[in-house]
Amino acid sequence: MVKVLGVDEAGRGPVIGPLVIAGVIMDEKDLPKLEKLKVKDSKLLTPKQRETLAKKLRKFKHEIIIIPPDEIDHAVKGNDGLNLNWLEARKTVEIINELKPDKAIIDSPSPNIKAYTSYLRDYLHHKKVELICRHKADVKYPIVAAASIIAKSTREEEVKKIEKMVGQSIGSGYPSNPVCKAFLEANWDRYPGIFRKSWASYKRIIKKLGQKRLEEF
Repeated sequence: MVKVLGVDEAGRGPVIGPLVIAGVIMDEKDLPKLEKLKVKDSKLLTPKQRETLAKKLRKFKHEIIIIPPDEIDHAVKGNDGLNLNWLEARKTVEIINELKPDKAIIDSPSPNIKAYTSYLRDYLHHKKVELICRHKADVKYPIVAAASIIAKSTREEEVKKIEKMVGQSIGSGYPSNPVCKAFLEANWDRYPGIFRKSWASYKRIIKKLGQKRLEEF
């Protein structure tokens, strides 16, 4: 029986909170079940639809990796030969090695699919796994869309945990979101653990407020 794994992420761009990578694995013969559930790219679903589908999809065998801001910053700064794409690749391989599929379909974050596929293969325990890396794989393959939904739903749960901790909304967590932007300006030094300090939007706030404090003296 051929086992097929789909892998996707949620939360690459936000300045607040984690990056989440999820994998869903099924027997190839069971893939039509996803079409019956009307699984599609998480970005095309409402939050309520995602939540409902995520509950159903979590009944299938899956794996979730939550990458906190400090680990993201470590990679973005080029430590250990990493960048954000290579960090995502290594976490993807962790999922592949754990779930042991015959075929893995991955939504590639890199424009260079050949190099990304080669990097993944270097870290595989089982070299015979068939790797299919594609751009917008969550649109083309229901198994990747299923992973996308679980990743997005998990990311939204993590945002709710942050909001409960800080006692207010952080918006979407993306720098372009007005609520997020206001929260970042007001709280950049109060809750340092939730921010991605390597992000340009965070650095701009530090520079702006640091200069303002100097002018106050």
